[in-house]
Amino acid sequence: MRIASIGLGDIAQKAYLPLLASWPELDWVMCSRQADTLAELAQQYRVAHTAANVEEVLALNVDGVMIHAATHAHPALVRPFLAAGIPVFVDKPVAQSGADVEALFNLAEKHNTPLFAGFNRRYLPLLNAHLNGQRPEDELGSPLLSLRWEKHRHALPDAPRRFIFDDFIHPLDSINLHGDMNIDDLDVFAQFDEGLLARLDIRWHRDNSLFEASMNRQYGATKETIAAAYRNECYFFDGFTRGERMQDNQVAQLSLPDWTGMQASKGFEAMLTHWFEVVNTGRIDAAITARSVASHWVAEDLVAYCEALRDNG
Repeated sequence: MRIASIGLGDIAQKAYLPLLASWPELDWVMCSRQADTLAELAQQYRVAHTAANVEEVLALNVDGVMIHAATHAHPALVRPFLAAGIPVFVDKPVAQSGADVEALFNLAEKHNTPLFAGFNRRYLPLLNAHLNGQRPEDELGSPLLSLRWEKHRHALPDAPRRFIFDDFIHPLDSINLHGDMNIDDLDVFAQFDEGLLARLDIRWHRDNSLFEASMNRQYGATKETIAAAYRNECYFFDGFTRGERMQDNQVAQLSLPDWTGMQASKGFEAMLTHWFEVVNTGRIDAAITARSVASHWVAEDLVAYCEALRDNG
């Protein structure tokens, strides 16, 4: 399988390149407009095929492309590959607006070509080992009564669009389990500091389940926690490597094996496994696409809500 990595910046170097370098039976292409970075990384990872632009990648007959460039560049990079029938992986957010995201997924549908949104938190191994089998759609499991996802940062208020699309979209998508969240169903709370969005909380319920997402960018420290409750049973995760299961007034400690790497613990390894399956089959589940589109549209509606709240004082 020949896969091209387009964009070799910080996220690519931290999360993806170390995994791709050791992936079995992968014929790897690197692409970047930064000639020095491209040469250095190609030498470091012993990559024989390199490219400086989209046209050169297309000429190399790749089976799929992974786009890690800046968000504003995503649409222009994604379109030519979808038009050529080449599956595309793109980091979240897929684009900077809900309309642009939907247009890209419509283009993917037109060309019957998968567009894969890189939401790594959908693939967290510790959470999925304990929670996936008990979500509401699983008739064999105890019903999920509540899910609360908090992702905080220190001293980092920002403009609503960057705050929401670049960061808050993670907890937002993580509680959008069924892909049917709608702004009209949400309770929204926003705090501002000198015109910048400092905190955002959303809350909604679906059937008999309560879902909450919270981000405070004036928190005491960078931190992410997840709490899930079932009938007489609950889970709390402090980050992605350890947690607790509480049942019958007993607390059991949960953790990943000590040797688990950062990319695996944060879901990147499982996500890439799924992505390569999509490349091999040329198909992606419609429910996954619907969830990705819905999460971006809710993000867009939250931007509009927060900007109006800010502007109207």
